[in-house]
This record gives sequence, C-alpha cells and structure tokens, in this order.
Amino acid sequence: MKRRLKRYLPNSDSLRANRWLKWIGPALHHPRVWHFSRRGVALGCALGVFFGLLIPVAQIPLSAGAAVLLRASLPVAVGSTLVSNPLTFGPLYYAAYRLGAAVTGDTTKPVTEQSLTPSETGMAGWVDFWWKRLQSLGKPLIVGIAIMAPVASAAAYVLVNLLWRLTTTIAWRRRARGRTSPVDRPD
Repeated sequence: MKRRLKRYLPNSDSLRANRWLKWIGPALHHPRVWHFSRRGVALGCALGVFFGLLIPVAQIPLSAGAAVLLRASLPVAVGSTLVSNPLTFGPLYYAAYRLGAAVTGDTTKPVTEQSLTPSETGMAGWVDFWWKRLQSLGKPLIVGIAIMAPVASAAAYVLVNLLWRLTTTIAWRRRARGRTSPVDRPD
C-alpha cells in the first residue's frame, strides 16, 4: 500500500523546482516529512483531523505547515483534513452544536425560517437569513468544535498507533511462523 501511495506523491526534485514552494526551503525537504513511520503517520493524521475539524477555511495549508514544523508525515496530514468534506460537514457540525449546547446548557433553539420575518426578498433576504441563523448557533457551535477537534485528534493519534502496532505484530508473527516451519518453505 505504501508503494502505491508513494507513486502519486511528488518527488523531492519537483518540489525544489516549484517556484511557490522555494520559500519554505530545507524544512519541506526534511526526510521525516515524507517518510511513512508510525510516529510521523500518527502525528500527521492527528494534525489533519485537528485542523480539518477546527478551522473551516484553509485547513490544508495550516495542517501542512504544522506537519512541516513538527516533522509529521505531510501527505497524511494533508489527506486527513478531508475528514470534514461536503458529505460529513453537516453531521460533524450538527454534532458539535449538540455537544456545545449540552456543555454550555444553552437551550435556545436555532433560528428557523418560520421565526424570521423576511425584511428583504431575493439574495439579500437569503444572506440575511443565513447570517442570523449562524449567529443563533454561535456559542454552542464554537464550544462544541473546540471540544471535538482535540478529542478527535487525540483519538486519531491513538488509533493509528494501535493499528500500526497490530499490523506490525501480525506481520512479525507470520514471519516467525514461516521461518520455523520447514514444510511451508519452498525449495
């Protein structure tokens, strides 16, 4: 799987030649940023999940910058920001709102179409409606996201470490069984 993934990643020379990335310099070319190790992948996944949930804008550049600074796996950090995508955005933010409402004790209902009297029609009325709706979600949503992002990030870190350890243990056991059994060895 690692070999298939590495085929799609840019190589070091193409990154050095890219005029938009030259300013980053040697930090981007550090070997640990591109190496798939247990620590690097787990940290990259945690960073991507954290920024993917916490910040709805510029998730990829922020997680990439953090991955370069912390020497985490850059491709994994960038890829794991996709935890919040158009399909999961609604359920994630709804769960964050519910969590924030439970923590803050906010029992007010969000603004609905029926509770708003449209002051304007057309696009201006639509923008006004959604702005008021977002304002009514405010504090519970922010508190919920602030709780969900670090918790999900820590869970991703632990889960990647456990899965990595499990697959390594299974591979070592298979390898050990193959060496001790002369029947299974080809001549």
